[in-house]
Amino acid sequence: MLLELRVQSLLLIEEARIELTGGLNVLTGETGAGKTVLAHALDLLLGGRAKAGIVRPGASEAYVEGIFELDADQLAPGLSERLPDDAEELILGRRVGADGRTRAYLNGRSIPVGELRELAGGVLSFYGQHEHRRLMLAAAQLEILDGFCGPGQAGLRSECAQAWRRLRDARAEHERLRELAGARERELDLLEFELAEIEQLELRADERDELGAERERLRHIDGLLGAALGACGLIADEGGAGAGLAQAAAGLEALAGVDPGLDPLVDRVVGLSLEAQDVVSELRSYAERLETGAEPGRLDAVEERLAAIARLERKHGGTLGLVLEHAARCAARRDELLGAEVAIVAAQELMAGLGSAHAAACSELRGARAAAAPALAASVCERLTGLAMADASFAVVLGDAEPGPGGADSVVFEIAPNPGVPAAPLRESASGGELSRVMLALLGAANDGSDATLVFDEVDAGIGGQTARAVGEQLRSLAAGRQILCITHLPQVASFAARHFTIVKDTTAQTARTTVTRLDGAAVVSELVRMLGADDGDTAARRHAKELLRAA
Repeated sequence: MLLELRVQSLLLIEEARIELTGGLNVLTGETGAGKTVLAHALDLLLGGRAKAGIVRPGASEAYVEGIFELDADQLAPGLSERLPDDAEELILGRRVGADGRTRAYLNGRSIPVGELRELAGGVLSFYGQHEHRRLMLAAAQLEILDGFCGPGQAGLRSECAQAWRRLRDARAEHERLRELAGARERELDLLEFELAEIEQLELRADERDELGAERERLRHIDGLLGAALGACGLIADEGGAGAGLAQAAAGLEALAGVDPGLDPLVDRVVGLSLEAQDVVSELRSYAERLETGAEPGRLDAVEERLAAIARLERKHGGTLGLVLEHAARCAARRDELLGAEVAIVAAQELMAGLGSAHAAACSELRGARAAAAPALAASVCERLTGLAMADASFAVVLGDAEPGPGGADSVVFEIAPNPGVPAAPLRESASGGELSRVMLALLGAANDGSDATLVFDEVDAGIGGQTARAVGEQLRSLAAGRQILCITHLPQVASFAARHFTIVKDTTAQTARTTVTRLDGAAVVSELVRMLGADDGDTAARRHAKELLRAA
């Protein structure tokens, strides 16, 4: 139950605080006074889109807050766990900045708007003044029937929607594979050609740098060989640096240990002599490797391989690494294409299984709907009797539809407002006033057993007189054991209120302002007089207003 609604800086409303009660609460006021602003406030609590320019001029933001009696059974599974442990009330809030940005709150904590929508959906149901137009839609009629089927129907619809999404995805994959198979021969030829061109070179990631170094070596092999052998001669030949170092080392070693100041120098000369011998050995090995590697035509072979690598680099990205990556992609794509036939068969088998699962879910939904349709029709007919449509007949007709996320059923509400008139779809045969009453009867039947607060925004449009009184009686009956908030312009409906609020616009200020006031006693009578179109001092109108209250 909605205990309190607070609104700040929302269009005409500077600040309003409405304390509601169980049963039927009504809100009345002159046309243009701002009743629709309160309706929009409730829509914001339900996670609706904030309309442009709803923040009151001069304010930086608007704020709407609803304080609900806490009943964990009304909340969606898992959402009650997000409330503070010590929470005694469910407080939902929505803040709208002048820039259009919004924030949602749960007991003072910021939450996503989608979560606010889930939470509010369990405790509040809003039916706008154009709801009867939506009632014409087949989807809305199916939704009402499913609501009448009971809480388990939502789970069945969810399972059916999941089965449909899986089947849809499998069909898309099957179609992709079929298109793949159709063009695969041409693509396979191209892939095989490009792979063969790359694979025949047996490339390595670091090969280009190695070949570049080898090419430079081969181009200068004569100079490298001459320098290495010449250095060997200068060091190792008789009279060369190596021989001189060996003689110097031998002479110094003979006096080692005589003078401590000489010993370190002896070690250094001995080391130089040994190093000279090692260098000569390595230079000779280097020269031998040069002579061995300089086989005839090797330079030409290296140049050709580098040219082949360069061609591939130009075709596939500019570097050898990108060439190898392209080869890996080609190989993966080739394997995918080669396995396309197998994948198509597997996709067909998967589609068949998922199709059966979706058909089973549709069948289960159809069974529940077929069982509930006569009961819904009977409940609506019973309620129409109390709405001055005792002679009307109402039927819920099930038909076949293209299978989809909501099943494979079509639903058409048919009505015969008068005896002897053939039943016809609701959108074709009902007048505006009849539509309002049918909608009220439908919503009453569909919400029977629900604890959510129902909000009706001028659902009594297009009716008056005794019919309006019947609507008021129906609303009061529907409010037994639950809470209803009804925005109305009919005194016959307002007279049944357990609590009455009026909204008044003050245009004397620079910016118009609307206030919401709870009415009691004589104030209720005065408001009914106004709604009857009379002056407050009109004795007959006041008597009529009091009679309406007594009769209620």
